[in-house]
Amino acid sequence: MSLKYFLLLSSISLLSFSSCSNKKKIKQPNNSYKLVWSDEFNYTGLPDTTKWNYDIGVGFNNEKQYYRKESIENSFVKDGLLHIVALKKDFENRHYTSARLTTYGKYTLKYGKIEVKAKLPKGKGTWPAIWMLGKNRQIVGWPLCGEIDIMEHVGKDPNVIHVSLHTKFYNFWKKNQSTHFEKISDVSNSFHLYGLEWTSKKIKFFIDNKLFYEVTKGENGRIITDEGWPFNKPFYLILNLAIGGDWGGAIDNSIFPSEMQVDYVRVYQKSPNNF
Repeated sequence: MSLKYFLLLSSISLLSFSSCSNKKKIKQPNNSYKLVWSDEFNYTGLPDTTKWNYDIGVGFNNEKQYYRKESIENSFVKDGLLHIVALKKDFENRHYTSARLTTYGKYTLKYGKIEVKAKLPKGKGTWPAIWMLGKNRQIVGWPLCGEIDIMEHVGKDPNVIHVSLHTKFYNFWKKNQSTHFEKISDVSNSFHLYGLEWTSKKIKFFIDNKLFYEVTKGENGRIITDEGWPFNKPFYLILNLAIGGDWGGAIDNSIFPSEMQVDYVRVYQKSPNNF
């Protein structure tokens, strides 16, 4: 670990949820959406425990990291930003550590507009994601619970952003998920706004407020029951940085520490009659 990074963590560990003088102004969208939940990261220390939980352990898809809980070196807030940091560090029989934050047990939503402003890590082996899973995952399992990938990026393909929907009948195991990818300028040196608009009949993905991809319930003859469209139930949010794995691939050990930075997470909703 570099001396600069060690000193940064030392200063953070002395503080917890102190106010940040640079408060962000929230601008309401110019439509009927109203802000209902957010984290502006205007504090210092560990992520706000009233909003975030942690997934702990080795993750999935043969990833190489161990996700740690309340580890100040793997997830912390400073200067108005959430930092999710992957380290080359031995822990619990793994050689890398990272963090996966979720709102499971804290907050779920059904339909609405989501905005996450983030800057992504660079380097081979990184696999950051902004995504959602159905609240009922613990009961019905994946993929029947449904998965909404608002943003995925793998460092071996720089600047290529992926969005996807996974269901029991349509998922990456079957190679028939609803998915789209495009190259976006400078995702690792600049912040971009990754967004989603979700209604009972359609899911639209946005990047920097521009439509990126959309999926309509039942399009192309697809099943509209839970097996094909489980997106009519509450979901929770997930932010994580995976290392390696089936998609992340080979790891360049010179990139660590590697981090995803998040400026804010905002959720907007309309009145129920507007869905």
